[in-house]
This record gives sequence, C-alpha cells and structure tokens, in this order.
Amino acid sequence: MRGTPKPISLPRRLICDLMRASMDVPFVSLSRSLNIRPLLEARASAAAPAGWAATFVKAFALVAKDEPILRTVYAKWPWPTFYELPHSVASVAIARVEDGEECVMPQRIAAPEAMALAAVDAEIRHGKTAPIADVPMFRKIMRATRLPLPLRRLSWAIGLNFGRQRGNWFGSFAVSSVAAYGGGELHPITPGPFIVSYGLVEPGQTIHVVIRWDHRVTDAAPIARVLTRLEQVLNTEIAAELRAAGSKPIRAVGT
Repeated sequence: MRGTPKPISLPRRLICDLMRASMDVPFVSLSRSLNIRPLLEARASAAAPAGWAATFVKAFALVAKDEPILRTVYAKWPWPTFYELPHSVASVAIARVEDGEECVMPQRIAAPEAMALAAVDAEIRHGKTAPIADVPMFRKIMRATRLPLPLRRLSWAIGLNFGRQRGNWFGSFAVSSVAAYGGGELHPITPGPFIVSYGLVEPGQTIHVVIRWDHRVTDAAPIARVLTRLEQVLNTEIAAELRAAGSKPIRAVGT
C-alpha cells in the first residue's frame, strides 16, 4: 500500500522531542475527587472568574510554597542530585491552531503564587491568542526546535540535566487538561517532576484531579497530603481572592 509522506511540522517536532525527553521518567500517579463547593460558590458570584487552568496553577503553587518537595527536580549533571527551586515555575499546556494544525505549546509562568489570580489567567489567555513571536516562551522553544537534530539534542540535554536550567525550560510543575473539550481522565507525561490534570465539575460539586510525579523525587504519601492541601487552598485562598475581586452586578427585577 502506498501512502503519502508528510513532513513533521515544528509544533509536532516539539512534541516528539518532549516525548523523547519524558520516556525515562519513572512516573506514578494518584487521583482523587476534590469537594470544591466553596470555590464554586465564589466563582458563581464573581464578575469575571479566572479560568480553571489559572485556578489550578495558582493553587498548586500556593501549596508548593510551603512544600519544598513540590519545587524539587531531579538533575543528572554534573552528577545525579536533587535541586530545589526558590519558587514555583508552572508550565501550562496551551492548545492552539498553527497553520491549520492543532498543536500544544508550553506557556511558562514564574512564581504564580506571588501573582494575582487574574494576572495568571491573563498570561494563559495571552498564550492562547497571541502570535507565537509575541510569547517569550514560545519563541524560545521554537528556536530550539528549529535547530538541526544534534544541536537540538544538546540543547534539550542541557535544559533537562542541569537543575537551574530545568527551572528555566521545564519549570517545577505542569498543568494539562482536556476539560474544555468534554473532559476525561488525562494522564499526560512531561519531563517532570509534577503534572496536574483536572476534569469537569461533577454534579456533587466535586472535581477529579490527577497528579503524576517523578517517583525519584517523592513518594505517594506526601502527594496524598498535597491533594488534601490543594482542596483546602482552592476552597479558602483561591475562593477568597475571587470574592475580593468583585461580584456580579445585581440587576433589579421590574414589577
């Protein structure tokens, strides 16, 4: 059977490189349904609630502020070691269409725990709508993706294996979800060390959350506690910020 050879576009080449970099990471995962009733009530009354991706980016970063293990990466060079970053760096999977092709690009958000929730949301929305040339992380990753294969492999090796560069290139955690496209339990992979995914809000005011992590960095018991703390942060700090941002105007009902 004769087919038609097709070139690999730059966005698909990026995914190929990303999957190759993720192959050797010993991922395990833990999932749980979180009760988010207070958060949902705050979102319902907010004039312009932030998107779910921004909500989970900031909530996880707030948890990581008090949990250094969530800011720790595994680095191989100059010898295998753990490297603790001073603050969280999120990598958010942004779905885009480039030249008629659906693709995913990583938007980098540094220190989201110190940003307003609306500012985190604005960064993510900018990554969805702005041209690639106008998004610093997209420009950076596309420059590396255009390199010839040997240089590309070298640049990825440097970004992956030095602790400081891991923070610059891949961050301390990633957020990826298909909830905007109908939901489903997604188990994505990245070079690590932590990946958060979430589904649709369930009728019982819960949301299903999956955390995948590099087992070299930590074990299941700390992640179970992280999920408990994540639920608390969503319902307290994040809900309080939504309330403080302003409520929807109340419209008078004519009689």
